[in-house]
Amino acid sequence: MMDKLASEFLFEMAIEVGEPAIIGANPSGERRVVPIRGGRFAGPRLSGRILPIGEDALVIGKGGRTRLDVRIVLETNDGALIYTCYHGLRTGPEPIMRRLAAGETVAPESYYFRTSIVFETGDHRHAWLNDLLAIGIGHRPPSGPVYRVFAIL
Repeated sequence: MMDKLASEFLFEMAIEVGEPAIIGANPSGERRVVPIRGGRFAGPRLSGRILPIGEDALVIGKGGRTRLDVRIVLETNDGALIYTCYHGLRTGPEPIMRRLAAGETVAPESYYFRTSIVFETGDHRHAWLNDLLAIGIGHRPPSGPVYRVFAIL
């Protein structure tokens, strides 16, 4: 019987983002598209840089509840390219979410920020990534999002 969830730490990644294009209000909230400017990731099996390719498409709803739809490209230290796609949710008490939106530093444990991540690569050295689901536990300092990423086994 499979009634326990096991995970393995993959890496921590810090993403550098640009200024958002504010698309405006829609029935779900306010749409923003944020360009990815780069970043780094490092862990026991994978390390490298985040290429300045991709976007973070956000919908910010009532009370600051934010749905994420992100596409980025990782480049490992050994030269492999890994397409990375994730969806997520950042939510918490409205005063905390207002402080985050204002660019303040907020304790990560004071709000919920999780992502589900899938990877694609044609590089045989990292093909194992094509067959797993990962979860990111995030926080949002003023410099940009930071995630601890875990493979779900």
